[in-house]
Amino acid sequence: MDYAANLLSKLPGASKRDHGLRHLLDTLASYLPDTKIKQVADAYTFGAAAHKGQTRKTGEPYITHPVAVAQELADMRLDSEAIMAAILHDTVEDTDATLEEITEQFGGEVALLVDGVSKLDQIKFHSRAEAQAESFRKMMLAMIEDIRVILVKLADRLHNMQTLGAMPVEKKRRIARETLDIYAPIANRLGINRLKVELEDLGFRYLYPMRYRVLSKALKKSKGNQRQIVKRISEEFRNAMTEEGLDAEVIGREKHLYSIYKKMAEKKRLLSDVVDVYGFRIIVKDVSTCYQVLGLVHGLYKPMPGRFKDYIAIPRVNGYQSLHTTLFGPKSMPLEVQIRTQNMDRVAESGVASHWQYKADSPIDATPQRRAREWLSNLAELQGSGSSEEFLESVKVDLFPDRIYVFTPKGDIIPLPKGATTVDFAYAVHTDVGNRTVAAKIDRSLVPLRTQLANGQTVEIIKRRGAKPNPNWLTFARTAKARTAIRQHMRNLRKGESVDLGKRLLDRSLKDLGSSLRKVGKLRMSAAIEELGLKDTAQLFEQLGLGERIAPLTARFLLGVGEDGDVTNEPANLVIAGTEGMVVSYAKCCYPIQGDDVMGYLSSGRGVIIHRNCCGNLINFRKQPEKWIAVSWEKDINLEFSSQIQTDTLNKPGVLAEVAATIADGGSNIEQVEVLGRHEDCSMLSFIIQVRDRNHLAQIMRDVRKMSNVIRVSRDCA
Repeated sequence: MDYAANLLSKLPGASKRDHGLRHLLDTLASYLPDTKIKQVADAYTFGAAAHKGQTRKTGEPYITHPVAVAQELADMRLDSEAIMAAILHDTVEDTDATLEEITEQFGGEVALLVDGVSKLDQIKFHSRAEAQAESFRKMMLAMIEDIRVILVKLADRLHNMQTLGAMPVEKKRRIARETLDIYAPIANRLGINRLKVELEDLGFRYLYPMRYRVLSKALKKSKGNQRQIVKRISEEFRNAMTEEGLDAEVIGREKHLYSIYKKMAEKKRLLSDVVDVYGFRIIVKDVSTCYQVLGLVHGLYKPMPGRFKDYIAIPRVNGYQSLHTTLFGPKSMPLEVQIRTQNMDRVAESGVASHWQYKADSPIDATPQRRAREWLSNLAELQGSGSSEEFLESVKVDLFPDRIYVFTPKGDIIPLPKGATTVDFAYAVHTDVGNRTVAAKIDRSLVPLRTQLANGQTVEIIKRRGAKPNPNWLTFARTAKARTAIRQHMRNLRKGESVDLGKRLLDRSLKDLGSSLRKVGKLRMSAAIEELGLKDTAQLFEQLGLGERIAPLTARFLLGVGEDGDVTNEPANLVIAGTEGMVVSYAKCCYPIQGDDVMGYLSSGRGVIIHRNCCGNLINFRKQPEKWIAVSWEKDINLEFSSQIQTDTLNKPGVLAEVAATIADGGSNIEQVEVLGRHEDCSMLSFIIQVRDRNHLAQIMRDVRKMSNVIRVSRDCA
């Protein structure tokens, strides 16, 4: 303490009345050596000079904010590098200080932490959402390298929330929403309960100020009576344990506002139903005593069926461990009881931060650190694909820890979010397992892949070599890992297909000009790639296949032909086989099928869209002739296509079923049925059916037309 006071008096620009800095130095003196405290003081001197003249919206000198952030981390007993980074975290972003200066004066470790927390203000983004998402991505990637980055950011966000009152209303709401959506869940995911609770209550206060005031006022009214009940029941628990010779601490817990609000909203309960739930925490010395105390409290009050959870045997995803039980208390009021060891209690409050807080005192259970590393490893996988916004959404999905626990056939426990399916389970085991999944069994019975899992089930995945993910899985996959892996596979697949199509389109356009890819040669192609600023020919073909670059214009560019250059040959058709995948699609306005006269439209980002020649959208041909290409069908295509027919039928019972049966008898599946109109005597029905070609479609239409209750059958163009 004396050293801290002496140091404070010598710091340039630091006043003896600077209680924030004095408190910080006193806290650091309780667990850091003098040399480390001196380094923190030097960081303060640097930060105070850099922020000189700057003030916050509250009117206070700006340096008070970094000091408050550092104090939060000091309360967690973090090391000196994290404390210095907290003091310097805004210098690069808001002052003339550079990362090079910080590296030179305080070392590379501190500079990396500061850089991880800094925003990306120097980069121009298309939108605020993209900028926020990219800042978040950068912070999370830095956190993968060093968990202290997110601890600094959480402390920074907490102090910003504590001083949010000075901000405009809209900014308050935006920051509060971001806090509830991202930062409080991250604190929860890392097991730092104290930060999570405070961030949630502050976020609630500024996002829903009226609801916050009403709840706060109602709670104050009921607190007096609550305290008496909690005190009496706590004494009962203590006395019972003393009689059994058990050493335990009993704490009556008050629920925080946001948890009360969430329970009211989710379970549609009145405030009185939620407030009258009393919470108790019983802290003992070891695990075996936890189970002894559980038996004791169940002897005092009857337990509610189905409300016991053993998070000691199966910890939560963030490493949290405790026994939870709910009892019928006096007058049947519910009593929520948590029973845990002292070590579990420290971990519950501090999570990953307990690694720094207690490493000097005693070896602690490394569960929170291990779980955090597993999560960060998962983030490292997610960040490799997709945009920043996709990454942010994936992380959001992964942040909410309402978990179920299922088993592999070997008995390994796999934690998954509620609503997870067998596909999520497969990807949780391993990405390769997910990619090769063809079927699944739950408790030895075959089930559809979209089946949602429940606690305690045993799941077996059936794989097949060469199997590939189905794009439809995205409609029911719940976990970020599964969704990211499926999207990544689809991107790779689409890229391969677009490269192949682009190559064919360019070759066709070159043939229109009396040349070909072979005749152009490697030298001219390499020079053209360089002129266009592309990496290689594959990138050029991909852009052509996705419609981002026009094949005829690219062909002219390769051959050096001007806009009025003579075309020596008749235009060559693009021959389609129906197997081109996602880069060739069939228009929903006219439903082309094999044998139809068709044209292709180059749509940017979607590749080629096939239309029938009678389609009304061909009017656009006159406006953008360079985007339309001649298309023909390959012979003997063995595929099915979607086609649309319309029928006018008499209004009689069972007519729809009769028509559907006739279509099915013709060897076709019905994808969709719609009633387009209904009059007194007749109805107009639309069927989307699967057919092989025009001959197959014509046969089905003849069969339907012969039916006694069918007036007319037609296939229209858009």
